[in-house]
Amino acid sequence: MKRGAQNFKMKIACLHTAQSNVAVFEEAAQELGLPDGALHHEVRPDLLLAAEDAGGLTPELERETASILRLLSQEADAVILTCSTLGPSVDGLEESTTVPVMRADAALAEQALDAGGTTIALCAVETTIKPTTELFAEAAKRSGASFEVRLVPGAWALFKAGKYDAYLSDIARAADAAYSDGATTVALAQASMAGAVDLVKCGPKPLTSPIAGLRAVLDQISERHQDAGWP
Repeated sequence: MKRGAQNFKMKIACLHTAQSNVAVFEEAAQELGLPDGALHHEVRPDLLLAAEDAGGLTPELERETASILRLLSQEADAVILTCSTLGPSVDGLEESTTVPVMRADAALAEQALDAGGTTIALCAVETTIKPTTELFAEAAKRSGASFEVRLVPGAWALFKAGKYDAYLSDIARAADAAYSDGATTVALAQASMAGAVDLVKCGPKPLTSPIAGLRAVLDQISERHQDAGWP
């Protein structure tokens, strides 16, 4: 976190599609030293359900998500979209908002590929594969690093059934397999996967979007305040 990010009362709005991601982001905020109450959470599981029913992000869902993000930006210092499936909804919003609106997984892709070597990004939801692949491909153009996106079969069914421990175990096994296959870095593309990092045994802790996303947005907020002459 850059100097100055904690010197003012900030509000970071998070748009989630799973209630459990509230706790995931609060834990990440605590790890990064954010003050209590810095995050505001908007939870819209209906958006992801609609995307799953449609087989992916539709233009209508993209417009609806963008509208929600614009509303959240009116009373926040920054906004984070935490759902990878809805990620492209952020595109173009810089023209209609006065604060940063970011994808948590975009920061994850940049961090993972900046490390060099080979990154394997893991997804749990099938609708996330396309936007995640496009996102990592864009980051790879800038860094020159190589990457692969993998689906963890059956994991999302466990999550939706409320079998969270089994879900995280499946994610951790997939991460271990990725390291065994030669990955330099493993990135967990969805915020709900973050709890698996401590279960991974065959390599360093995978990178997660809550930590990467919050770090990136804090840097954005700090830069804006410094540019405006704030301490």
